[in-house]
Amino acid sequence: MSIANNRKAFHDYFIEEQLEAGLVLEGWEVKAIRAGRVQLKESYIHWKKDAFYLVGCHITALPTASTHVKPNPVRARKLLLNQREINKLIGKTERAGYTIVPLNLHFTRGRIKAEIGLAKGKKLHDKRDASKEADWKREKQRLMKHER
Repeated sequence: MSIANNRKAFHDYFIEEQLEAGLVLEGWEVKAIRAGRVQLKESYIHWKKDAFYLVGCHITALPTASTHVKPNPVRARKLLLNQREINKLIGKTERAGYTIVPLNLHFTRGRIKAEIGLAKGKKLHDKRDASKEADWKREKQRLMKHER
């Protein structure tokens, strides 16, 4: 079940490969995510000190958050990946010019997971082509519907 999607990622990048990664979260973050108070719009994934981190993901604390915890809504959250996946991602980003973007947050067996994508940036003309293609598909569907 999906919690939050990053639709802008599919607009700005060609997604070549998708992986599922766990997240290291605090208790108040899990409660806020379950309540749907999360936004992936301007987030990205950054490599730092032997681990990948989800940076810029905004999780708004619930008003009932604990009084002794100072919630930081945009802190960097560590991603949990196995070593083979980490090595593969590092190789692709360093050599082939790929970037890693978060695509969505979802539940898997009660755990919150992040779907991340190995992506290559789109140029402006690629974005135009994609929007023309989407418009044509929409128009074609409408025409087919009217014929019936």
